[in-house]
Amino acid sequence: MVVDYLGEQFIVEMKIWHGNEYNERGERQLAEYLDYFHLEKGYMLSFNFNQKKEIGVKELRVEGKTIIEAVV
Repeated sequence: MVVDYLGEQFIVEMKIWHGNEYNERGERQLAEYLDYFHLEKGYMLSFNFNQKKEIGVKELRVEGKTIIEAVV
């Protein structure tokens, strides 16, 4: 999703949790979108329906880009 707000663009990737490998592909995909839009920071929202999930927000670096990832 591309959010245009007050002249700025924010890229948000939304995924349903299907395991670590699927999540890492989503992070790389978001990094590619950030390259395309010439941005350094993006956001990823992961919906995890597992009973023993780790929820929270973390910041990570993927392919030189900063990704803020929230797991809910």
